[in-house]
Amino acid sequence: MADIAVIGAGYVGLTLAVGAASMGHDVTVGEADAERVADLTKGHCPLFEAGVGDLLREGLASGRLTFTTSNTDAVTAAEFVFLSLPTPSSADGSADLSVLHAVVDELAPHLGERVLVLKSTVPVGTNRDVTASLRAAGCPAPVVSNPEFLREGTALADFMSPDHVVVGGDDPEAVTQVGALFDSDCPVTSTDPMSAELVKYATNAYLATRVMMANSFADLCEALGADIEAVTTGLGRDHRIGPHFLQPGPGFGGSCFPKDARALLDLAADHGLEVPILAAAVKVNADRQVRMAEAVLAEVAGVFEPVVGLWGLAFKAGTDDTRESPALNIGELIAARGATVQAYDPEASVGGTDGGQANPLTPCDSALNAAT
Repeated sequence: MADIAVIGAGYVGLTLAVGAASMGHDVTVGEADAERVADLTKGHCPLFEAGVGDLLREGLASGRLTFTTSNTDAVTAAEFVFLSLPTPSSADGSADLSVLHAVVDELAPHLGERVLVLKSTVPVGTNRDVTASLRAAGCPAPVVSNPEFLREGTALADFMSPDHVVVGGDDPEAVTQVGALFDSDCPVTSTDPMSAELVKYATNAYLATRVMMANSFADLCEALGADIEAVTTGLGRDHRIGPHFLQPGPGFGGSCFPKDARALLDLAADHGLEVPILAAAVKVNADRQVRMAEAVLAEVAGVFEPVVGLWGLAFKAGTDDTRESPALNIGELIAARGATVQAYDPEASVGGTDGGQANPLTPCDSALNAAT
């Protein structure tokens, strides 16, 4: 077993930390938010994520899991240092790496030959940029890209039993060590850092296009009088296609698909290229939400001071994450046209995890109240 540091206690970092501790590793988590660290140290899980809270408390009780507000203290005993830091979209769609680079600069004098693992979703080329920064600071630490493929709502299960593991780096020994660290009985793709970084973006871009196609087929079925469930069932039973991500709905959202689609389009543009099908997926996704809002507004046309109930605020089931939630976007579109939108979610809030920005929706404390 290894000594591991995880920098960042968001949903990826915390899931990684509690999962690794449950496997027997000693894990120290560095997190800048002192209030969050205090809550975690008391066993209070800030995530609505199946199993994470239980393993958090088990890890604390066993002594294998600890938290600190000092990143440098977190790495003191570590052999592997995982960076699970936010990389939000900038105004131009590119990934904002300011937090990641600040932490790398902070840790450079303390890393030595510890293996630095980039778990955050980062643009292609970031691994080698980080390596160059470390070398300029006189730090010999190898840098390995190990992108996460966790789905919110099933993140812990995805970490404990992954479909595959992708590991990329310029140091073959470090790549091998990271690939074997969690002893997963699954295929491991060992490659160069740029390919490893691109795998994550390519995965999310491809899945976004599947959602786009399912919703486009749903619109066509509505126009033709065909059955979308029969169509997607038929598609999914073709082994070349499979059934996943073919369920039509209000569109994709969350912390990954929209952000990563924009970042990949921005990356392609930087190299004079286009990804037309991905650009179409982003447009169809936005259009889908407008279409659904228009359908609701058509139902209440002519009603004096209409009230619309909205059940579900998170971007998907099984999470409380409202970042770029289609439900919130649709609710806002309806409210902007003069309707009162009464919203309820058993876990997510109107402010939710999107930064607590002002929202025109009226929060309700029960599904019944939202509907009356």
